[in-house]
Amino acid sequence: MCGICCVVSLSPRACVLPDRVRKNLTNRGPDHSKDVTRTVITPAFRCLFSAHVLHMKGSLTPQPLEDSAGNLLLWNGEVFGGLEVGPEENDTEVILQHLSVQVDSTGICGVLSRVRGPWAILYYEAARHCIWFGRDYFGRRSLLWHLDQEEVVLTLTSVASCPSAYEQSQWHEVAAAGIYRLDLEDCARHKELIIEFFPWVSAADHPSVHSPDYMWEDLPSYASVVSNPSGVSLLAPVCAMKMSTSAPEIDKNVQSSQLSLEALEELLLNTDNVEKVNQLIEVLSEAVRRRVQSLPCSSPSLEQSGTNDQTDIAILFSGGIDSMILAVLADRHVPAGKPIDLLNVAFKLQEAKMQPQSSKKGKKPRSSPTNEPCKQRDHYLTRCFDVPDRITGRAGLLELQHLSPERKWNFLEINITPEELQGARQERISHLVHPLDTVLDDSIGCAVWFASRGIGMATATDCAEQKQHTSTAKVVLTGIGADEQLAGYSRHRVRFKSDGLEGLVKELAMELGRISSRNLGRDDRVIGDHGKEARFPYLDEDVVSFLNQLPVWEKADLSLPRGLGEKLLLRLAARRLGLGPSAILPKRAMQFGSRIAKMENSREKASDKCKRLITE
Repeated sequence: MCGICCVVSLSPRACVLPDRVRKNLTNRGPDHSKDVTRTVITPAFRCLFSAHVLHMKGSLTPQPLEDSAGNLLLWNGEVFGGLEVGPEENDTEVILQHLSVQVDSTGICGVLSRVRGPWAILYYEAARHCIWFGRDYFGRRSLLWHLDQEEVVLTLTSVASCPSAYEQSQWHEVAAAGIYRLDLEDCARHKELIIEFFPWVSAADHPSVHSPDYMWEDLPSYASVVSNPSGVSLLAPVCAMKMSTSAPEIDKNVQSSQLSLEALEELLLNTDNVEKVNQLIEVLSEAVRRRVQSLPCSSPSLEQSGTNDQTDIAILFSGGIDSMILAVLADRHVPAGKPIDLLNVAFKLQEAKMQPQSSKKGKKPRSSPTNEPCKQRDHYLTRCFDVPDRITGRAGLLELQHLSPERKWNFLEINITPEELQGARQERISHLVHPLDTVLDDSIGCAVWFASRGIGMATATDCAEQKQHTSTAKVVLTGIGADEQLAGYSRHRVRFKSDGLEGLVKELAMELGRISSRNLGRDDRVIGDHGKEARFPYLDEDVVSFLNQLPVWEKADLSLPRGLGEKLLLRLAARRLGLGPSAILPKRAMQFGSRIAKMENSREKASDKCKRLITE
């Protein structure tokens, strides 16, 4: 994880990076910071490259990384496949080696097409004075753009800052529809920014189904985005989604079954189902392995002390099926002596009056010991954070302890008061969520920020008492992508009821196309603010390709009850892995499970503009 930024100016003024943006970038990359400038007199342009590194693998490699030819690379990503990276090698060095030997745009697009894993890139091609930039196919790493309305200045950055209530924002997400190139010499000669676009295309040689519109909004008169004249493109890293809607006959006995583990057991009697389930477990397990074994180096002081209590992996954990499966699979690949942190966030419920102890008519209530009021108060303080995700999280912990009793599971209860929420939102979170600005973005952004910060009260496997705990994990696994691919949202059931399988398939095809702009950029900025890296196993290229090649009725059956039919294939996998009640828990959105939605105006709609995100 890194914070990367580039400021390109065709005006006489120097390139300036606002203090707030620099601070946010430094939070993402606390291990090393460096600025590099490039100035050309004729034709005149200036560039400032600013990189802030979170050390994750190999030796610490400062960025911007420069080679002997003067090429500069700012890389915010992980190579999990596609290019060979040795155990002690650094991803950034390998990427630069591959890019620097390319002689044209086809070669550069070919290199980036091969990368498997999340990335955002800024690459200065010195010989041609070109800047390449963009995000991976799903947009798992954030990249924002800003065009000055007065001077010819473009800013590209991992994270920005929220304008005040009196200013209009000019920040936008770079569309994850392909990569882009600026020919700086050509731009300087014409005193305008012409941004060439290189799209992702599928193997069938047409724009990918998921690709969002690459046209940028609110461009000043000096800027334009055009398709590259050579017709060069990047090959999509996943196969196209199967759009078939000709489903076979449904087993009436299963269709009428009630929500129960027995229903899953019945479906697992079908050998075809078992084969698909085993394939999903295999490909998802490998996705988790890649993400939990590509870890940062251990702290030298901890290695010298001999302790093994440092946590490397944390999971955003509600006890629901998505996070439970990630925990079970992480347990397979994380070394046995290492703890795993389960991050469970709750927002304080509204205070209720303490209920007096009931007594029979005519009898006075029994006198309480002198410490009884304190006990009642302590019980209340605990109970006011017993939100739905806390309850299912504790139940999930018991399941994990039963399946893997030797593992140290740190169940971290992260309790947030209204006062703490308001302070962090104004000081930090509003800047990270920006340029997104809805009530839903506020709720999810705040919940994920506090959860990934990892400060709370831990209940460990080997300890009955809670104690203050701060997660040391630099890697945070999140379950995003499961609902989008396996029809986990309530809107999918609504679409199925109104338009059948055909409507459901279209809805799912649209999900991955908008996940970069609706979820992933925001979540990357929010988690990265703690100097931690978000990793998304359900969005591994091999996982997505496996699910894309299945017809929709093998992934979900929305004629079955809620808690069973949505994400059916994943529920079968959960049962196959030995999970119990969590395998049939209905979907509950994070904003409702953590109860952050209850702390705010209940009349708000998720799509409303959120006034709380406006900074003072």
